[in-house]
Amino acid sequence: MNRRQFLSSSGAAALALGSRVDASAPTSSANSNRVLMKLGCQSAPTNDVHLKYLARYGVRDICGYPETSEGHIASTLDELSRMRELAESNGINVLCVGPPVLESSFIDREKHPAIMLAKSPERDRDIEQIQILIRNCARVGLPSIKYNMSILGVLRTGRVQGRGDAMYSQWKLSEAHPKTPLTIAGHVDADMFWERITYFLDRVIPVANEYKIRMACHPQDPGVPPEGYQGVDRVLGTVDGLKKFITIQESAYHGLNFCQGTVSEMLADPGKEIYDVIRYFGSREKIFNVHFRNIRGHRNDFVEVYPDEGDVDMWKAIQVYKEVGYPYMLMPDHVPVAPHDPDGLQSFAYCYGYIRGLIQAVRAG
Repeated sequence: MNRRQFLSSSGAAALALGSRVDASAPTSSANSNRVLMKLGCQSAPTNDVHLKYLARYGVRDICGYPETSEGHIASTLDELSRMRELAESNGINVLCVGPPVLESSFIDREKHPAIMLAKSPERDRDIEQIQILIRNCARVGLPSIKYNMSILGVLRTGRVQGRGDAMYSQWKLSEAHPKTPLTIAGHVDADMFWERITYFLDRVIPVANEYKIRMACHPQDPGVPPEGYQGVDRVLGTVDGLKKFITIQESAYHGLNFCQGTVSEMLADPGKEIYDVIRYFGSREKIFNVHFRNIRGHRNDFVEVYPDEGDVDMWKAIQVYKEVGYPYMLMPDHVPVAPHDPDGLQSFAYCYGYIRGLIQAVRAG
């Protein structure tokens, strides 16, 4: 689709912004003729100032971050309710919760590392807190929780010049030099990593089933060679790893916080391969959120760019999400920064408009 066609389609669809789904349960791809996906965001904090910023740019659905008492993992019913009520007072729905554990953070800086370190009995205590959070989210009407199973966090080698004065984040494996040979986790090969993942899922997903809360896991960003990086084999850094992950528990509430950018980073030719990956997980109803971002490059060598200038055809991608009946949020992520926009708020606003326009256009189509 060229620019003239895109603008024409998005203009024709300007009034077609309504459809909502029951957020409490997965939605069948049998509804694929309807466009149910929606513009969302997972940026923090979830306070009144930031919520008004989101509302200003038409963001009506978000992943929220509740206040959580110091040292705790499970937000209380009151803490979750306050977050939801504050969002709703700004016309915003909280469709996902980000807890203060299992974030995309480097293990040496993680406040709650026991689950990923396989450290008992602490990991059982932390998993019990996740179970409590699931129950509390269900009672407050918050349908999803996102999480990571990461030791290395998000690996990057620096920033490079983008268009205008924007700076783009880069990963170039050939130029990567970790500060230490190992993290506090030591050597974690594939078997060890899968044990930790399975231990967690076996204890958490049955509770998610009972309370009908979608558990959305983010891929590891980026993938590294099988021999590992800083002693860690990132098993969720390949498409095959993600395919294995979704089969560990057979559940409609076990799936992915599908970062299209991260998955593109796994591929030799993302501009050709990403669409079939979306189809694979989308047709199985395993995509619970989408980080709708673009890259230029390929596995082991890429930069994160604005959505309209990368190697992935975002119009083609959103048509595939429509094809598989994807019903949840499309969110910007890892946006470029600039000297007068250090927090990326202008870049986020640009992405909101881009995503909203694509959704309008695909509805009109």
